[in-house]
Amino acid sequence: MVAIGGGAAGMVTVGATTFLGGKALMIERAFMGGDCLVTGCVPSKAFLKSASIAHKLRHGAEEFGVEIEGQVRVNFPKVMERMRKIRAKIAVHDSAEHFSKEHGVDIVLGAAKFIDQNTIVVNGREIKFFKACICTGGRPRIPKMLCSDTIPYYTSENIWNMTL
Repeated sequence: MVAIGGGAAGMVTVGATTFLGGKALMIERAFMGGDCLVTGCVPSKAFLKSASIAHKLRHGAEEFGVEIEGQVRVNFPKVMERMRKIRAKIAVHDSAEHFSKEHGVDIVLGAAKFIDQNTIVVNGREIKFFKACICTGGRPRIPKMLCSDTIPYYTSENIWNMTL
C-alpha cells in the first residue's frame, strides 16, 4: 500500500496496512502530521485554550472568589510559543522516524506523481505499487482579488507563523 500524504489519513492507512501484515510506503512532500498537527487542530486548540483562560479570568474569576487587580493581558508571543511547544511534543509521534521504527512503514519525503496506474515517481525514483491511497488533505483557496498581491491576508497555512 502506498499512501500519498503524511497526515492523519495517510498515517491510519499505512498503520492499518502494516498492522494487518501488509507492506506500506508513505510519501509526504511537506510536514509529517498533516493539517491537524501543523495548521489545524493542534495549533487552533492551543490558541483557543489561551483565549478561554483569558476570558474566564476577565469575566468569571469573581464567581470563584478570585480577585484580579489591574487588567488581564494576553502576551501573544508567549501564546504562540506555547502552541509551538505543544505541536513539537506531539510531532514526535507523527514523525517519519516513529512510523518507520514503530510501524515498519517505509517513508519517502518528496512530491509524488503518478506515471501509470501502478507507478509513482518521487524525487526521480520510480516506485511500483499494488494499491495506492491519495491522502493529500486540503489547503486554503485564496480568492483572486484586485490587488491581491498587496492586500495582506492570513490562512491556516501562515497564521501560525505569527509572532506579534
